[in-house]
Amino acid sequence: MRPIWKGHLTFGLVTIPVKLYVATESKDVRFRLLHQSCLTPIQNKRFCPHHNEIVEWNDVVRGFEYAKGKFVTLTDEELDNVPLETAGTVSIVAFVDPQEINPIYVEKSHYLAPDEGGAKAFRLLHEVMGEASRVAVGKVVIKEKEHLVAVRPHDGALVMSTLFYADEVRAVKDIPELPVEAKLHPNEKKMAMQLIEGLAGEFRPEEFQDGYRDALQKVIQAKVEGEAVAAAPARQEEKVVDLMDALRRSLQMAKKERPARRAREAREVREARPASTARVAAMRERHR
Repeated sequence: MRPIWKGHLTFGLVTIPVKLYVATESKDVRFRLLHQSCLTPIQNKRFCPHHNEIVEWNDVVRGFEYAKGKFVTLTDEELDNVPLETAGTVSIVAFVDPQEINPIYVEKSHYLAPDEGGAKAFRLLHEVMGEASRVAVGKVVIKEKEHLVAVRPHDGALVMSTLFYADEVRAVKDIPELPVEAKLHPNEKKMAMQLIEGLAGEFRPEEFQDGYRDALQKVIQAKVEGEAVAAAPARQEEKVVDLMDALRRSLQMAKKERPARRAREAREVREARPASTARVAAMRERHR
């Protein structure tokens, strides 16, 4: 991977040179827009209606519309030199309990790694944050915006997540259907709790796959090879008429699936055991 940004991370009087890497990538199947008659890819042109001509990239500038039809332009150099302390620096202002950051505020995550000369201070911050169970909150200017960020240790790296500002998160009170007013029977709550406990487990991201993407790729492959495309099975939507009956049937399904899940977990333990046994044997050999 190549870093997309270089700067410094500061807390107190400690300064750590760091590099920023993109932590996630989209695996979506991407389509191109084609002309239906000849299947030629459509081109997006930068068109100026005033001069009635196509504009080359070299003639494009950024402009802010400060009044109707009136613009002020800014160069890349001016944008890079906005007078702000957080320009080029991840400035940490507080260390907070991770539980205090609602997931709705998290926008996108990046990896932070030490740049030249920053290894020791980076390792120190990583370890003490992990032992203190704290997340750093600060600000940094990247791509023409001062981002609110949260930095936490993860698997030897520091993960920097950009956060939405409070005024960027829409209020729940603006949704007309909320809050929901409904009378719940104690037995309904009891059975729902049993269902949750029956489906309780650990979050293992590697166990989840994008089924739609896999199915779509099979459709594309079939069309490339000139084969017939299988139609999707007809889906029947069931309306919840009797909530108690739906809960009862859900519990029965969960009980049937539980043995299979336990068998899978036992298999994972058995598969991990040889490695553990090998490590123990190696330790014994070293201490002979």
